[in-house]
Amino acid sequence: MAILIPNHQARRIFLERQGLSQPPGRALDKAGLLNLIHEMGFVQVDSIATVERAHHMILFSRNQTYRREHLKKLLEKDRELFEHWTHDASILPSAFFRYWKHRFRRREPIIAERWKKWQGEDFDSAFEDTYRHIAEGGAIMSRDMKVENHKSGGWWNWHPNKTALEYYWHIGKLSIAGRVNFQKIYDLTERVIPQHHFEPEVSHEEFIDWACRSALKRLGFATSGEIAAFWDLVTPQEAKDWVAAHRGELDEVLIEPVNGGKPRPSFAFTGFPENLGDIPEPPARVRVLSPFDPLLRDRNRAERLFGFFYRIEVFVPEPKREYGYYVFPLIEGDRMIGRIDMKADRKAGTLDVKRLWLEKGVKPSAGRLEKLEAELQRVARFAGVERVNFLDGWQDN
Repeated sequence: MAILIPNHQARRIFLERQGLSQPPGRALDKAGLLNLIHEMGFVQVDSIATVERAHHMILFSRNQTYRREHLKKLLEKDRELFEHWTHDASILPSAFFRYWKHRFRRREPIIAERWKKWQGEDFDSAFEDTYRHIAEGGAIMSRDMKVENHKSGGWWNWHPNKTALEYYWHIGKLSIAGRVNFQKIYDLTERVIPQHHFEPEVSHEEFIDWACRSALKRLGFATSGEIAAFWDLVTPQEAKDWVAAHRGELDEVLIEPVNGGKPRPSFAFTGFPENLGDIPEPPARVRVLSPFDPLLRDRNRAERLFGFFYRIEVFVPEPKREYGYYVFPLIEGDRMIGRIDMKADRKAGTLDVKRLWLEKGVKPSAGRLEKLEAELQRVARFAGVERVNFLDGWQDN
């Protein structure tokens, strides 16, 4: 018989699984940061720095003693983290690299065919020359090999060497050795990823089992489709087959949505929820989340659990935007309470708050606004500006 999980409990389980239930002011050293990312699974990378880049915001929302230099050392010196793809570009523990080798093999023919249609039959014209240049000369940036007179036009108009660099990164022959002003430095993978993370070799069956098992652990409960989507490593059918083959280890659970509608059939490891241990109550403070926060990555799941409809409007034409170019979600305890449009003006030394939207039923009480202002002060310090500047009309709902 399926176990019914009330919505409030389901929310707290997912928050805990995604690192949002621990006290955000606890001391976090470099080893603790590595462990946090390992427990979360991945941290998405994005270049937009309206306040701060997505990966920094994601980590800061979980722990406000987070230090950027620890992340940089783990990526570029210790090599215990690496950059590659889940559903999007992400930072991952290097301990997972042996599993990503399966992704490389799977994706190579798919990417080759897709890029051939995108850039033409000769899309690989600079591949051999680019790879040899790195093998013999060392790490490079894309601009180091840019063809003369080529006019850059973003990802849709890469120069041939840039195409080669990105292709070899996607299929695992090259890795990101570091970044300068967010521009990638490419090097041979064997010179970036520590050799002990290549071994032991993982069989296909072990790869499928790890991908599904580790996804379910980080989700707490999930459908087979949600298991497949977490890493974007296996197909929905492979995840479905894994669930069927491991039914003896799994309990059927029914997850109550926030609106009290029909519970969603899902799976969890046997003994759920007791096997998760004590699920702490999340911090009561208001926190700003990144638009790319893994709590909200699966938009449908977020809507079912939190009743929070969120879409990034970066690519929406301005007249059609409902909120704004880059609007940050707000969480209070285990409840999504709204979103805020703000931008760091580093020349003026201010965090400019343009607009606040609270969710239906969320009151702008004095206590809540005090908690929001306290969080904005923390975000301002993290972004390197001196004060919060509330613009006219910021609180109009």
